[in-house]
Amino acid sequence: MTYAFSYYFQLDDPLIQLTEDYKWINFFDFYWRLGIDGLSLGPVLLTGFITTLATLASWPVTRDSRLFSFLMLAMYSGQIGLFSSQDLLLFFIMWELELIPVYLLLAMWGGKKRLYSATKFILYTAGSSVFLLLGALGIALYGSNEPTFHFAILANQSYPITLEILLYIGFLIAFAVKSPIMPLHTWLPDTHGEAHYSTCMLLAGILLKMGAYGLIRINMELLSHAHSLFSPWLIIVGAMQIIYAALTSPGQRNLKKRIAYSSVSHMGFIIIGICSISDMGLNGAILQIISHGFIGAALFFLAGTSFDRIRLAYFDEMGGMATPMPKIFMMFSILSLASLALPGMGGFFAELIVFFGIIIDQKFLLIPKILITFVMAVGMILTPIYLLSMLRQMFYGYKLFNASNSYCFDSGPRELFISIVILLPVIAIGIYPDFVLSLSVDKVEAILSNYFYR
Repeated sequence: MTYAFSYYFQLDDPLIQLTEDYKWINFFDFYWRLGIDGLSLGPVLLTGFITTLATLASWPVTRDSRLFSFLMLAMYSGQIGLFSSQDLLLFFIMWELELIPVYLLLAMWGGKKRLYSATKFILYTAGSSVFLLLGALGIALYGSNEPTFHFAILANQSYPITLEILLYIGFLIAFAVKSPIMPLHTWLPDTHGEAHYSTCMLLAGILLKMGAYGLIRINMELLSHAHSLFSPWLIIVGAMQIIYAALTSPGQRNLKKRIAYSSVSHMGFIIIGICSISDMGLNGAILQIISHGFIGAALFFLAGTSFDRIRLAYFDEMGGMATPMPKIFMMFSILSLASLALPGMGGFFAELIVFFGIIIDQKFLLIPKILITFVMAVGMILTPIYLLSMLRQMFYGYKLFNASNSYCFDSGPRELFISIVILLPVIAIGIYPDFVLSLSVDKVEAILSNYFYR
């Protein structure tokens, strides 16, 4: 993938590149349309990167390992297809294709409550997909003179404002479940708490980003008037989500659930960035999508490797892990600091740019801007509280060290390799964020100038 993009993709061209356009079903006039632009390039590369490492992380899975790998790759296909589809029907099919592998990975290789969490996952996501299908059909049938699912044609259509608002709400429900936006987020902690950690890497790294990508690709590009109306309310929801998840996280006794709530909190910044409708805010949201993809996947990987060794998932049983496992302790500490937006790490720049996007935005009045910025700042203060207390409960003290079953071995070469390979882009983005921003900056400018600054 890196080879293909470095040789065949022109960064300074905001148009769709590497296109495929074939007649798929003659009878219904359906097309197979794929293409990559600056907006989808980052998520596609992130997907390839995280999937490769997640496949390497699934090495300890010995039961039906070939089926496990097949399902991981099926999940990968759906994600790549979604990020590169240029046709609304194909977008929906890829969105649905994703659900089956995740359900099976959860139901077959999950924890004790795996069937409960797999059922909850499928009910939430398949239920919300109905709204996506209705919205796609609504846009296709009413959007132009003749029915079409082609993004490029639909982006230049104007709709009656009532219809646009109804379509926007339909798409928003589908993307809000996947992102997840509060209050439709409750499937996420359960799913993460029970899934195998290589599945968690794909869920946290990529699956959550599909909702945010859909918000930009469909809600912003196709339904720009409704997006202008809804964005102030969504910014309030995003700010509440940052605070709510940051306050809920310390109360989680399960390690993976605590990290899951931190993901929900970080998604609040993405929502605020997308809804600020400013050049800086949207770029910040895209940077947050990429940097949180790396950080979230890395934290779940480390949580899983810790569980493999001590077989404990709850904080009140843990403690003293730093002495027998110094390498895991070091990587966990560095990536937790990256997650709490330490300067020099990827998360810091993403959140900073979203902050600036809100502050310099001309559309909102001064008092609401100050309030939103204050709430975001409080959220950034709460983040270190739950992440540092997580490190304290796991690694410090004496509990595990004094326990009879305290024979633990440290991170092996494979695990250390995966941790370092994920850490490198996090530091690279923190030192030189232009490395990601240069991918999307032309596309962001095109979206805003075409649909919002007219």
